[in-house]
Amino acid sequence: MCQKAFVTSSLLNSHTRIHTRQKPYNCSLCNKSFNQSSHFERHKLCIHSNRKPYKCGVCLKAFVESGNLKRHMRLHTGEKRYNCSLCNKSFSQSSTLELHKRRIHSIRRPYHCPFCGKPFKTTGNLMSHIRFAVVCGVKPYVCDECQKCFCTSYELKQHQPAHSGFKGFCCGLSVTQVDCVFLLCFIFVLYFRLVYLSCLSTAYGE
Repeated sequence: MCQKAFVTSSLLNSHTRIHTRQKPYNCSLCNKSFNQSSHFERHKLCIHSNRKPYKCGVCLKAFVESGNLKRHMRLHTGEKRYNCSLCNKSFSQSSTLELHKRRIHSIRRPYHCPFCGKPFKTTGNLMSHIRFAVVCGVKPYVCDECQKCFCTSYELKQHQPAHSGFKGFCCGLSVTQVDCVFLLCFIFVLYFRLVYLSCLSTAYGE
């Protein structure tokens, strides 16, 4: 336990469910469960209710909660209360600040492309890479030696040692195993392209 203290026993009981992972509040509409009644009520209001009582006086956009309206109003007022401690850039939303720190100041790249291994800082960058480089077949990186094209700079770097004659890494797979790996990769890419084209057709009504 975390030794956190509370004024009333009901608050302690509510907090304890976080540790025990009990979720006694069940939504009858989507079967989702919650450990606190306040979370359950918020879920019903945000997900299953069409009521949006908080309306913006500038653009008339409506919101379920007053907090969402307050965050939205900063877009109109230009208020930027969240400051980056590393570059002094300001943002209107805390989530935008966190995204900025990950994209600009973080050296971590935890999201890797399953096709070429290239690492990315955000899932959005990874999906853009897969959508354009892998699915659409765009290959902007060209080898100076043989003019072969690649989707990513990572693939180009992997290819370049072929011209130097360097072969310092030995494959431990049999020919059959290698063929299976390439076949699976080919099937996956083909499937991805078919799904992407199907989504485009649906989106544009073709």
